[in-house]
Amino acid sequence: MQTIETDRLVLRRFQRGDAADLLAYLREPSASCFLSMKLADLAAARVEAEKRGASPDYVAVILRETGRLIGDLFAVPEDQDTYAVGWNFNPCFAGKGFAGEAAHALCEDLFVRRKARRLYAYVEEDNLASQRLCERLGMRREGLFREFVSFRNDEHGSPIYENTMQYAILAKEWAPGARKPPLTVLPSMSVTGNREPQAAAGPTEPA
Repeated sequence: MQTIETDRLVLRRFQRGDAADLLAYLREPSASCFLSMKLADLAAARVEAEKRGASPDYVAVILRETGRLIGDLFAVPEDQDTYAVGWNFNPCFAGKGFAGEAAHALCEDLFVRRKARRLYAYVEEDNLASQRLCERLGMRREGLFREFVSFRNDEHGSPIYENTMQYAILAKEWAPGARKPPLTVLPSMSVTGNREPQAAAGPTEPA
């Protein structure tokens, strides 16, 4: 992906040096949909950071004033013009609008530069913050899938199924008047490696 700068953030590919900050919010994922990405230690975080850095689907969200990784986005292509999108942020940075700023920049890039036709996101029914973020981005709620997926088991080992909402937005619904000022797009960063990206499950509580 190309590096993107917003007022407060830099969106770029992951780097090995992001491992400690990645571990900070994946040691104990705040949303059940990211439990499969739980990291045990810094060594595992380094492996994960390198894996993500080799994939164009993952986006590291960096706070410009500190250079710290505060969360991540994903945009997984399906067909030629449809992307599944989502976000996962360190709860320590919640309430400052960082997730909205980053997600808006990602959507703008997908629609304008990559010519996406449709973006969609899965959000668990109890994740109200991510539902609100989808709505602020102009996404429509297209449906509710009851007992759609399980990320964990109960004390008896039986899967706990969760209700999941699907939100989506089309390129023609991405209103030009609602866009923020133009983003700064920098040249692509070189990343080595050819590992397959880890499947992402869906958005979590935004910052």
